[in-house]
Amino acid sequence: MMIFTLIDKASGKCDFIMNIQIYGKTKCFDTKKAERYFKERRIKFQRIDLPGVGLSRGEFLSIRAAVGLEALIDSSVSGAEILVYLAYDADKEEKLLENPGFIKSPIVRNGKKATVGYCPDVWKNWE
Repeated sequence: MMIFTLIDKASGKCDFIMNIQIYGKTKCFDTKKAERYFKERRIKFQRIDLPGVGLSRGEFLSIRAAVGLEALIDSSVSGAEILVYLAYDADKEEKLLENPGFIKSPIVRNGKKATVGYCPDVWKNWE
């Protein structure tokens, strides 16, 4: 993932182009709200279907480093209760990678920064 910096020659100011990725579920209300937030501000984003495509191990580890493992677990999903019984974080990570439907949505990434859920207060600081 690359983040570009533009320098306005007239003013000498730097503008950062955000590289927003929204990992979400089609029927998730918070995912739709997150998409609307960025559309209203004319900020381009990439939408990724979380249950269909999932996360690569590298993406998962980057997001986990930003938000923590427990924040990624969607305990409201049927079948996700098995994660409570797994003793080791590595086992929970494997189960989440195998079943991306167990991951809470939306996950919004901007480079190394990430949020889980609808977090406009955090996103406005990215602008």
